[in-house]
Amino acid sequence: MAKKTVAQMDVQGKRVLVRVDFNVPLDEHLKVTDDRRIRSAVPTIKSIIDRGGKAILMSHLGRPKAGPEKKFSLKPAAETLSKLINKPVALAADCVGPEVEKQVAGLKNGDVLLLENTRFHKEEEKNDANFAAQLAKLGDLYVNDAFGTAHRQHASTYGAAERLGAGKRGIGFLIEKELKFLGDALDKPQRPFIAILGGAKVSDKIAVIENLLAKADSILIGGAMAYTFFLAQGKKIGGSLAEKDKVELAKSLLEKAKGKIVLPIDNVISDKMTDDAQTRVVEGDIPDGMEGFDIGPKTAKLYADKIKAAKTVVWNGPMGVFEKKPFINGTKVVAQAMADATSHGAVTIIGGGDSAAAIEEFGLAEKVSHVSTGGGASLEFLEGKGFPCIDLLDNV
Repeated sequence: MAKKTVAQMDVQGKRVLVRVDFNVPLDEHLKVTDDRRIRSAVPTIKSIIDRGGKAILMSHLGRPKAGPEKKFSLKPAAETLSKLINKPVALAADCVGPEVEKQVAGLKNGDVLLLENTRFHKEEEKNDANFAAQLAKLGDLYVNDAFGTAHRQHASTYGAAERLGAGKRGIGFLIEKELKFLGDALDKPQRPFIAILGGAKVSDKIAVIENLLAKADSILIGGAMAYTFFLAQGKKIGGSLAEKDKVELAKSLLEKAKGKIVLPIDNVISDKMTDDAQTRVVEGDIPDGMEGFDIGPKTAKLYADKIKAAKTVVWNGPMGVFEKKPFINGTKVVAQAMADATSHGAVTIIGGGDSAAAIEEFGLAEKVSHVSTGGGASLEFLEGKGFPCIDLLDNV
Protein backbone atom coordinates (compact mmCIF):
# COMPACT_ATOMS: atom_id res chain seq x y z
CA MET A 1 0.00 0.00 0.00
CA ALA A 2 1.24 3.50 -0.81
CA LYS A 3 1.80 5.63 2.28
CA LYS A 4 0.27 9.05 2.77
CA THR A 5 2.94 11.69 2.17
CA VAL A 6 3.44 15.10 3.77
CA ALA A 7 2.17 16.65 0.51
CA GLN A 8 -1.22 15.01 1.10
CA MET A 9 -1.57 16.39 4.64
CA ASP A 10 -3.30 19.66 5.51
CA VAL A 11 -0.58 21.36 7.57
CA GLN A 12 -1.92 24.95 7.59
CA GLY A 13 -1.74 26.26 11.19
CA LYS A 14 -0.85 22.79 12.50
CA ARG A 15 2.05 21.67 14.70
CA VAL A 16 3.79 19.02 12.61
CA LEU A 17 6.07 16.68 14.55
CA VAL A 18 8.73 15.50 12.09
CA ARG A 19 11.21 12.70 12.84
CA VAL A 20 14.32 13.65 10.85
CA ASP A 21 17.72 11.97 10.81
CA PHE A 22 20.27 14.61 11.78
CA ASN A 23 22.74 12.01 13.08
CA VAL A 24 25.57 13.68 11.16
CA PRO A 25 29.36 13.55 11.60
CA LEU A 26 30.97 16.44 13.52
CA ASP A 27 34.63 17.47 13.71
CA GLU A 28 36.54 18.35 16.91
CA HIS A 29 35.18 21.93 16.69
CA LEU A 30 31.62 20.50 16.59
CA LYS A 31 31.10 21.57 12.99
CA VAL A 32 29.07 19.38 10.61
CA THR A 33 31.45 17.66 8.17
CA ASP A 34 28.79 16.03 5.95
CA ASP A 35 25.36 17.69 5.74
CA ARG A 36 23.79 15.18 3.31
CA ARG A 37 21.22 13.92 5.82
CA ILE A 38 20.19 17.46 6.74
CA ARG A 39 19.97 18.47 3.07
CA SER A 40 17.83 15.39 2.40
CA ALA A 41 15.22 16.57 4.94
CA VAL A 42 14.89 20.10 3.50
CA PRO A 43 12.12 19.35 0.92
CA THR A 44 9.84 17.94 3.65
CA ILE A 45 10.54 20.80 6.06
CA LYS A 46 9.98 23.42 3.34
CA SER A 47 6.72 21.76 2.26
CA ILE A 48 5.42 22.18 5.83
CA ILE A 49 6.53 25.76 6.48
CA ASP A 50 5.75 27.04 2.96
CA ARG A 51 2.16 25.86 3.45
CA GLY A 52 1.78 27.58 6.82
CA GLY A 53 2.59 24.68 9.14
CA LYS A 54 4.86 24.74 12.20
CA ALA A 55 7.72 22.25 11.86
CA ILE A 56 8.83 20.64 15.14
CA LEU A 57 11.82 18.42 14.35
CA MET A 58 13.04 15.43 16.39
CA SER A 59 16.34 13.60 15.94
CA HIS A 60 19.06 11.75 17.79
CA LEU A 61 22.81 12.30 17.40
CA GLY A 62 25.45 9.76 18.37
CA ARG A 63 25.19 7.48 21.38
CA PRO A 64 25.11 9.61 24.55
CA LYS A 65 25.59 7.35 27.58
CA ALA A 66 24.08 9.22 30.53
CA GLY A 67 21.89 12.19 29.72
CA PRO A 68 22.90 15.42 27.97
CA GLU A 69 26.45 15.80 26.62
CA LYS A 70 27.58 18.94 24.82
CA LYS A 71 29.35 16.96 22.08
CA PHE A 72 26.02 15.31 21.18
CA SER A 73 23.94 18.51 21.10
CA LEU A 74 21.97 19.17 17.90
CA LYS A 75 23.08 22.83 17.91
CA PRO A 76 25.43 22.34 14.89
CA ALA A 77 22.56 20.69 12.98
CA ALA A 78 20.23 23.61 13.78
CA GLU A 79 22.84 26.08 12.47
CA THR A 80 23.40 24.04 9.28
CA LEU A 81 19.66 23.70 8.62
CA SER A 82 19.16 27.44 9.19
CA LYS A 83 21.67 28.18 6.39
CA LEU A 84 20.07 25.62 4.07
CA ILE A 85 16.52 26.95 4.43
CA ASN A 86 17.62 30.56 4.84
CA LYS A 87 15.61 31.24 7.98
CA PRO A 88 16.11 30.93 11.75
CA VAL A 89 15.88 27.47 13.31
CA ALA A 90 15.34 27.57 17.08
CA LEU A 91 16.91 24.82 19.20
CA ALA A 92 14.92 23.72 22.24
CA ALA A 93 16.84 23.10 25.48
CA ASP A 94 15.28 19.61 25.69
CA CYS A 95 12.84 17.45 23.70
CA VAL A 96 10.09 17.12 26.35
CA GLY A 97 8.83 19.01 29.40
CA PRO A 98 7.03 22.28 30.31
CA GLU A 99 9.72 24.60 28.85
CA VAL A 100 9.58 22.84 25.48
CA GLU A 101 5.78 22.87 25.52
CA LYS A 102 5.89 26.63 26.16
CA GLN A 103 8.30 27.11 23.24
CA VAL A 104 6.05 25.05 20.94
CA ALA A 105 3.00 27.07 22.02
CA GLY A 106 4.80 30.27 20.97
CA LEU A 107 5.52 29.08 17.41
CA LYS A 108 4.01 31.03 14.52
CA ASN A 109 2.99 29.49 11.18
CA GLY A 110 6.11 28.87 9.10
CA ASP A 111 8.43 28.56 12.14
CA VAL A 112 10.94 25.74 12.64
CA LEU A 113 11.93 24.34 16.04
CA LEU A 114 14.51 21.56 16.46
CA LEU A 115 14.11 19.60 19.69
CA GLU A 116 17.31 18.64 21.50
CA ASN A 117 18.74 15.11 21.07
CA THR A 118 16.02 12.54 21.88
CA ARG A 119 18.69 10.10 23.10
CA PHE A 120 19.52 12.41 26.02
CA HIS A 121 16.62 10.43 27.56
CA LYS A 122 17.18 6.68 27.95
CA GLU A 123 13.40 6.25 27.52
CA GLU A 124 13.77 7.07 23.80
CA GLU A 125 15.39 3.77 22.79
CA LYS A 126 13.07 1.81 25.11
CA ASN A 127 10.02 3.33 23.37
CA ASP A 128 8.80 4.27 26.87
CA ALA A 129 5.03 4.96 26.84
CA ASN A 130 5.17 8.08 29.03
CA PHE A 131 8.08 9.60 27.08
CA ALA A 132 6.35 8.87 23.74
CA ALA A 133 3.17 10.53 25.08
CA GLN A 134 5.17 13.65 26.04
CA LEU A 135 6.59 13.84 22.50
CA ALA A 136 3.17 13.27 20.90
CA LYS A 137 1.73 16.13 22.98
CA LEU A 138 3.91 18.57 20.99
CA GLY A 139 2.25 17.89 17.61
CA ASP A 140 -1.11 17.74 15.84
CA LEU A 141 0.35 15.68 12.98
CA TYR A 142 3.28 13.27 12.67
CA VAL A 143 5.66 12.84 9.72
CA ASN A 144 8.50 10.31 9.59
CA ASP A 145 11.32 11.32 7.25
CA ALA A 146 14.18 9.51 9.00
CA PHE A 147 14.91 6.44 6.88
CA GLY A 148 18.19 5.85 8.73
CA THR A 149 16.25 4.99 11.91
CA ALA A 150 13.04 3.61 10.37
CA HIS A 151 14.10 0.07 11.32
CA ARG A 152 14.20 0.94 15.04
CA GLN A 153 11.06 1.09 17.20
CA HIS A 154 11.95 4.03 19.43
CA ALA A 155 9.67 6.59 21.07
CA SER A 156 10.30 9.23 18.39
CA THR A 157 10.01 6.80 15.46
CA TYR A 158 7.13 4.64 16.68
CA GLY A 159 5.59 5.51 20.07
CA ALA A 160 4.79 9.17 19.32
CA ALA A 161 3.21 8.27 15.96
CA GLU A 162 1.20 5.51 17.60
CA ARG A 163 -0.20 7.97 20.18
CA LEU A 164 -1.16 10.64 17.67
CA GLY A 165 -3.37 8.04 16.02
CA ALA A 166 -4.60 7.11 12.55
CA GLY A 167 -5.43 9.88 10.10
CA LYS A 168 -2.65 12.11 11.44
CA ARG A 169 0.56 10.46 10.32
CA GLY A 170 2.50 10.11 7.09
CA ILE A 171 5.94 9.95 5.49
CA GLY A 172 8.22 12.70 4.24
CA PHE A 173 9.66 13.00 0.74
CA LEU A 174 12.95 11.32 1.68
CA ILE A 175 11.30 8.12 2.93
CA GLU A 176 8.97 8.23 -0.09
CA LYS A 177 12.05 8.29 -2.36
CA GLU A 178 13.81 5.51 -0.39
CA LEU A 179 10.74 3.25 -0.56
CA LYS A 180 10.32 3.91 -4.26
CA PHE A 181 13.92 3.17 -5.27
CA LEU A 182 14.64 0.28 -2.91
CA GLY A 183 11.10 -1.13 -3.19
CA ASP A 184 11.03 -1.05 -7.00
CA ALA A 185 14.53 -2.55 -7.21
CA LEU A 186 13.42 -5.56 -5.18
CA ASP A 187 9.84 -5.96 -6.40
CA LYS A 188 9.96 -5.04 -10.07
CA PRO A 189 13.56 -4.56 -11.23
CA GLN A 190 14.44 -3.88 -14.85
CA ARG A 191 16.76 -6.72 -15.87
CA PRO A 192 19.60 -7.58 -15.77
CA PHE A 193 19.47 -6.82 -12.00
CA ILE A 194 22.91 -6.84 -10.37
CA ALA A 195 23.66 -6.61 -6.64
CA ILE A 196 27.15 -5.68 -5.44
CA LEU A 197 27.98 -6.58 -1.85
CA GLY A 198 31.19 -5.64 -0.06
CA GLY A 199 32.36 -4.90 3.45
CA ALA A 200 34.04 -7.08 6.03
CA LYS A 201 31.58 -9.71 7.14
CA VAL A 202 29.51 -12.36 5.41
CA SER A 203 27.49 -12.62 8.64
CA ASP A 204 26.27 -9.01 8.19
CA LYS A 205 25.00 -9.84 4.72
CA ILE A 206 23.75 -13.46 4.96
CA ALA A 207 20.07 -12.51 4.97
CA VAL A 208 20.67 -10.00 2.15
CA ILE A 209 22.41 -12.63 0.00
CA GLU A 210 19.64 -15.17 0.67
CA ASN A 211 16.91 -12.66 -0.20
CA LEU A 212 18.72 -11.42 -3.33
CA LEU A 213 19.49 -14.91 -4.68
CA ALA A 214 15.81 -15.20 -5.55
CA LYS A 215 15.67 -11.73 -7.12
CA ALA A 216 19.02 -10.69 -8.64
CA ASP A 217 20.62 -12.07 -11.80
CA SER A 218 24.13 -11.81 -10.32
CA ILE A 219 25.66 -10.93 -6.94
CA LEU A 220 29.18 -9.50 -7.18
CA ILE A 221 31.20 -9.96 -3.99
CA GLY A 222 34.05 -7.72 -2.82
CA GLY A 223 35.64 -6.56 0.42
CA ALA A 224 36.92 -8.88 3.14
CA MET A 225 33.77 -11.01 2.97
CA ALA A 226 35.16 -12.46 -0.27
CA TYR A 227 37.91 -14.24 1.72
CA THR A 228 35.37 -16.27 3.72
CA PHE A 229 34.00 -17.49 0.36
CA PHE A 230 37.59 -18.26 -0.79
CA LEU A 231 38.06 -20.48 2.28
CA ALA A 232 34.79 -22.22 1.35
CA GLN A 233 36.33 -22.96 -2.07
CA GLY A 234 39.47 -24.39 -0.43
CA LYS A 235 41.71 -21.44 -1.39
CA LYS A 236 44.52 -20.10 0.81
CA ILE A 237 43.98 -16.51 2.04
CA GLY A 238 47.20 -15.77 3.97
CA GLY A 239 46.42 -13.45 6.87
CA SER A 240 43.34 -11.94 5.22
CA LEU A 241 40.36 -11.07 7.36
CA ALA A 242 37.76 -13.85 7.26
CA GLU A 243 35.06 -15.42 9.41
CA LYS A 244 36.31 -18.96 9.92
CA ASP A 245 33.06 -19.94 11.68
CA LYS A 246 31.04 -18.94 8.60
CA VAL A 247 32.90 -21.07 6.03
CA GLU A 248 30.26 -23.84 5.96
CA LEU A 249 27.57 -21.21 5.53
CA ALA A 250 29.50 -19.59 2.65
CA LYS A 251 29.80 -23.06 1.08
CA SER A 252 26.02 -23.61 1.26
CA LEU A 253 25.36 -20.14 -0.19
CA LEU A 254 27.64 -20.92 -3.15
CA GLU A 255 25.79 -24.21 -3.74
CA LYS A 256 22.40 -22.51 -3.49
CA ALA A 257 23.53 -19.68 -5.80
CA LYS A 258 24.03 -21.93 -8.85
CA GLY A 259 26.62 -19.58 -10.32
CA LYS A 260 24.85 -16.32 -9.39
CA ILE A 261 27.53 -15.37 -6.85
CA VAL A 262 30.59 -13.88 -8.60
CA LEU A 263 33.84 -13.79 -6.63
CA PRO A 264 37.06 -11.82 -7.32
CA ILE A 265 39.49 -13.41 -9.78
CA ASP A 266 42.45 -11.36 -8.53
CA ASN A 267 43.29 -9.40 -5.38
CA VAL A 268 45.53 -6.53 -4.31
CA ILE A 269 47.66 -7.84 -1.43
CA SER A 270 50.17 -6.40 1.01
CA ASP A 271 51.76 -7.14 4.38
CA LYS A 272 50.30 -3.96 5.89
CA MET A 273 47.26 -1.72 5.60
CA THR A 274 48.82 1.74 5.33
CA ASP A 275 48.96 4.65 2.87
CA ASP A 276 52.53 3.74 1.91
CA ALA A 277 52.00 -0.04 1.69
CA GLN A 278 53.87 -1.94 -1.04
CA THR A 279 51.30 -3.95 -3.00
CA ARG A 280 51.12 -6.67 -5.58
CA VAL A 281 48.32 -8.39 -7.44
CA VAL A 282 47.74 -12.14 -7.18
CA GLU A 283 45.32 -14.58 -8.76
CA GLY A 284 44.40 -17.67 -6.76
CA ASP A 285 46.00 -18.30 -3.37
CA ILE A 286 47.23 -15.46 -1.16
CA PRO A 287 50.66 -16.33 0.30
CA ASP A 288 51.31 -16.54 4.06
CA GLY A 289 52.27 -13.24 5.66
CA MET A 290 50.18 -11.30 3.13
CA GLU A 291 46.60 -10.04 3.25
CA GLY A 292 44.05 -9.13 0.60
CA PHE A 293 42.86 -5.50 0.89
CA ASP A 294 41.09 -4.84 -2.43
CA ILE A 295 39.78 -6.56 -5.54
CA GLY A 296 42.39 -6.67 -8.33
CA PRO A 297 42.28 -4.83 -11.68
CA LYS A 298 40.89 -7.85 -13.64
CA THR A 299 38.03 -8.20 -11.13
CA ALA A 300 37.38 -4.44 -11.17
CA LYS A 301 37.07 -4.56 -14.98
CA LEU A 302 34.86 -7.68 -14.88
CA TYR A 303 32.54 -6.05 -12.31
CA ALA A 304 32.48 -2.72 -14.20
CA ASP A 305 31.48 -4.50 -17.44
CA LYS A 306 28.66 -6.36 -15.67
CA ILE A 307 27.43 -3.14 -14.02
CA LYS A 308 27.43 -1.23 -17.32
CA ALA A 309 25.37 -3.98 -18.98
CA ALA A 310 22.77 -3.96 -16.17
CA LYS A 311 19.44 -2.13 -15.97
CA THR A 312 19.14 -2.16 -12.16
CA VAL A 313 22.12 -2.10 -9.77
CA VAL A 314 22.14 -2.06 -5.95
CA TRP A 315 25.48 -1.57 -4.19
CA ASN A 316 26.11 -2.02 -0.47
CA GLY A 317 29.65 -2.18 0.92
CA PRO A 318 33.07 -1.15 -0.49
CA MET A 319 35.30 -3.44 -2.53
CA GLY A 320 38.35 -2.89 -0.34
CA VAL A 321 39.94 -0.62 2.26
CA PHE A 322 39.23 2.45 0.07
CA GLU A 323 40.24 4.81 2.89
CA LYS A 324 43.88 3.85 2.21
CA LYS A 325 45.36 5.03 -1.11
CA PRO A 326 46.88 1.72 -2.32
CA PHE A 327 43.48 -0.02 -1.92
CA ILE A 328 41.13 2.57 -3.38
CA ASN A 329 40.98 1.32 -6.97
CA GLY A 330 38.34 -1.44 -6.75
CA THR A 331 35.78 0.76 -4.99
CA LYS A 332 36.56 3.69 -7.32
CA VAL A 333 36.11 1.60 -10.50
CA VAL A 334 32.78 0.24 -9.23
CA ALA A 335 31.62 3.77 -8.30
CA GLN A 336 32.53 5.08 -11.77
CA ALA A 337 30.78 2.10 -13.43
CA MET A 338 27.64 2.94 -11.40
CA ALA A 339 27.76 6.52 -12.73
CA ASP A 340 28.32 5.26 -16.31
CA ALA A 341 25.42 2.80 -16.04
CA THR A 342 23.17 5.62 -14.82
CA SER A 343 24.06 7.76 -17.82
CA HIS A 344 22.93 4.85 -20.04
CA GLY A 345 19.52 4.69 -18.35
CA ALA A 346 20.09 2.13 -15.57
CA VAL A 347 18.59 2.60 -12.11
CA THR A 348 21.53 2.67 -9.69
CA ILE A 349 21.13 2.62 -5.92
CA ILE A 350 23.84 3.04 -3.28
CA GLY A 351 22.79 1.42 -0.02
CA GLY A 352 24.10 3.93 2.50
CA GLY A 353 26.97 3.50 4.96
CA ASP A 354 30.52 3.17 3.61
CA SER A 355 29.39 2.91 -0.04
CA ALA A 356 27.61 6.26 0.33
CA ALA A 357 30.74 7.78 1.91
CA ALA A 358 32.86 6.43 -0.96
CA ILE A 359 30.64 7.69 -3.78
CA GLU A 360 30.47 11.09 -2.06
CA GLU A 361 34.27 11.16 -1.76
CA PHE A 362 34.67 10.39 -5.48
CA GLY A 363 32.27 13.24 -6.37
CA LEU A 364 29.82 10.84 -8.04
CA ALA A 365 26.85 11.03 -5.63
CA GLU A 366 24.88 13.24 -8.06
CA LYS A 367 25.61 10.87 -10.95
CA VAL A 368 23.72 7.83 -9.62
CA SER A 369 19.94 7.42 -9.30
CA HIS A 370 19.77 7.27 -5.50
CA VAL A 371 22.09 7.31 -2.50
CA SER A 372 20.31 5.88 0.53
CA THR A 373 20.59 7.79 3.81
CA GLY A 374 20.25 4.60 5.85
CA GLY A 375 23.12 2.11 6.13
CA GLY A 376 21.53 -0.39 8.54
CA ALA A 377 18.01 0.46 7.35
CA SER A 378 18.81 -0.12 3.68
CA LEU A 379 20.47 -3.45 4.57
CA GLU A 380 17.36 -4.58 6.46
CA PHE A 381 15.24 -3.47 3.50
CA LEU A 382 17.40 -5.58 1.16
CA GLU A 383 16.89 -8.50 3.55
CA GLY A 384 13.17 -8.15 2.89
CA LYS A 385 12.32 -7.19 6.46
CA GLY A 386 9.20 -5.18 7.29
CA PHE A 387 9.52 -1.79 9.01
CA PRO A 388 6.89 -1.43 11.79
CA CYS A 389 7.65 2.33 12.05
CA ILE A 390 6.57 2.77 8.42
CA ASP A 391 3.81 0.13 8.44
CA LEU A 392 2.13 2.07 11.27
CA LEU A 393 1.73 5.24 9.19
CA ASP A 394 -1.43 6.07 7.22
CA ASN A 395 -2.00 4.49 3.83
CA VAL A 396 -3.35 6.62 0.99
